[in-house]
Amino acid sequence: MLGSVPTAILFLLLVVLYKVIVQRPLEHTLAERHARTTGAVEQARGAISAAEAETAAYEEKLRAARSEIMAARERRLQAWQQERDTALAAARSASQEQVRAGRTQIEEAAAAARKQIETATAQLSDQILKAVLPAGAKLPEASRS
Repeated sequence: MLGSVPTAILFLLLVVLYKVIVQRPLEHTLAERHARTTGAVEQARGAISAAEAETAAYEEKLRAARSEIMAARERRLQAWQQERDTALAAARSASQEQVRAGRTQIEEAAAAARKQIETATAQLSDQILKAVLPAGAKLPEASRS
């Protein structure tokens, strides 16, 4: 049994040396590797979160810019529509004024024509009476006025 004691001591010494020389540095390296991996994963998650936040901010700015463009376009369309309505109102007013002036001219021309016809009627009736009545007959007074 004594022969196995040095082997047992040697085995225990080998186990202790294994723990000191191999296992501790290996555990230390594995722990460091795990920490680096975990840190890299956390760093990647942080970078992804930051990229998502930046993307959301960019999309919000893009939405705001589109909204501003649409609002400016709407204001421009309203201004053009207002200009068009103003031009139409001015054209409508001018055309109505032309129509009124034309009607006035037509009414004046019609009144002048009536007056001329009345004058011509009196002269023509006198000429017809002279032509129809025998020479030397007097014209009735009612036709002269």
